[in-house]
Amino acid sequence: MREYSVLMSVYHREKAAYLRQSMESMFAQTVPPSDFVLVCDGSLPDSLEEVIREMQQEHGGVLQIIRLAVNGGLGRALKKGISFCRFPVIARMDSDDISRPDRCERQLAILENRQDIDIVSGTIEEFREFDGENTAVCGRRILPSEPEAVRRYARLRCPFNHPCVMFRKQAVLDAGNYSEEEYPEDYYLWVRMLQRGSRGYNIREPLLWMRAEADLYRRRAGDEYLRKHLHLFRYMYDTGFISAPQYAACSAIRTMSAVMPNRLRAAVYSRLLHRRQKAGKK
Repeated sequence: MREYSVLMSVYHREKAAYLRQSMESMFAQTVPPSDFVLVCDGSLPDSLEEVIREMQQEHGGVLQIIRLAVNGGLGRALKKGISFCRFPVIARMDSDDISRPDRCERQLAILENRQDIDIVSGTIEEFREFDGENTAVCGRRILPSEPEAVRRYARLRCPFNHPCVMFRKQAVLDAGNYSEEEYPEDYYLWVRMLQRGSRGYNIREPLLWMRAEADLYRRRAGDEYLRKHLHLFRYMYDTGFISAPQYAACSAIRTMSAVMPNRLRAAVYSRLLHRRQKAGKK
């Protein structure tokens, strides 16, 4: 299993330099992709279009550009993009993060050696950019590794780091693909896959650098964010994935997180990341 597709979506607010870095990090993998699907979610500014033209000139035989007339959100874009992916294994990538060079090689090895695994992600390192260099790692998101621990964790929090997920295409389609409904598009998909019997695995070593910009934790607040998560927890409870106490706990914790001041939210998440990092060293 050496052939795989990359699935990425970009929209008008992305920075051209970030898109270039992100795409280059995937084309420079130790096992490079045989297919790269870039979904343009609505019209894009000239700066992004220039990056796309450059990438087409360098990787035209691999890069597919899919254009959506209107920006409809990440879930809709990924749902559309999957149908264009040519290979049974798909690596997700965001348009502003940077994959480590051996990320996909590590993930492919898991899928090759463990036929029971449908989803593989791994540790991500959050960083802030100083003087144009990808330095100053400020946190790690380390998740449970083995399938049973992943499933238990999914009852409380999202069990995979979406920016560095690799999955089997058919397992995603069997679970209904990404959703355009009022749910967090990734967490909702993972729950449905786990309910259908898919098993997941998280590599403990870092696979990707994720930008920790000023609005990172602000995006984890607000009415829309809270509504989507409460809707998801209700679905998880109604379908028997979580118990009544778990439903109450998830809803309460997410509500408190969504309404607290951004500075406090950032401090809480940083504390959680620090704990996960310490746990990962044991």
